[in-house]
Amino acid sequence: MCILVNINYDYIEEYIRSILKGGYGELSRLRDYANNNNIPIISPEVEQFIRILLKVSDAKNILELGTAIGYSALIMAEAANPDAKITTIEVRDDMYEMAKENISANKYSKRIRLIKGDAKEVVPKLNERYDFVFLDAAKGHYLGFFKDCIKKLNYGGIVVSDNVLYRGMVAKDELINKRDKTIVRRMRNYLDYISNLDGYITSVIPLCDGVALTYKEG
Repeated sequence: MCILVNINYDYIEEYIRSILKGGYGELSRLRDYANNNNIPIISPEVEQFIRILLKVSDAKNILELGTAIGYSALIMAEAANPDAKITTIEVRDDMYEMAKENISANKYSKRIRLIKGDAKEVVPKLNERYDFVFLDAAKGHYLGFFKDCIKKLNYGGIVVSDNVLYRGMVAKDELINKRDKTIVRRMRNYLDYISNLDGYITSVIPLCDGVALTYKEG
């Protein structure tokens, strides 16, 4: 989900968003609802990036950590292979209930499995393997999430981590405010870990609030 203060010049962001095609119909309504109610969801830029990744990778089994109101899960269901299945995990009661309503009302609902719970507890209990993982949950816990998820990731699979530059603070000490010091430190540790992990290739992309793309070799 894109944080309101991000790392690119406003005029660049505005131009890119002016030429992007976002969700249509019900998905457009969900994006408007999220924007009007300050609910963070994936940015249009990241949305389009994920759409392309799903087309190129032809992922059949997808895992999402951080459902929010269900927008990104529905985007992935729309973009992925028609036979693809999506498992999405949400810890907050209010977000879970909204996601449940939004997903159940959508034509892609049968492709999506929504789980209520803490991803730290849920992921280790999952018995499936995945081709594509989208991390968009608690930023300070990305490293733990990643370690759990790659145990379930197929060779040739992809992990996409959103908000990894965290308003630019991860890259520049002068931007760090006191309340975010712990998150920034943990995110730096996370990026260092995934960038130097044997058997994986990672690229950090300055897209919206920063996206890390990790590929499992083999």
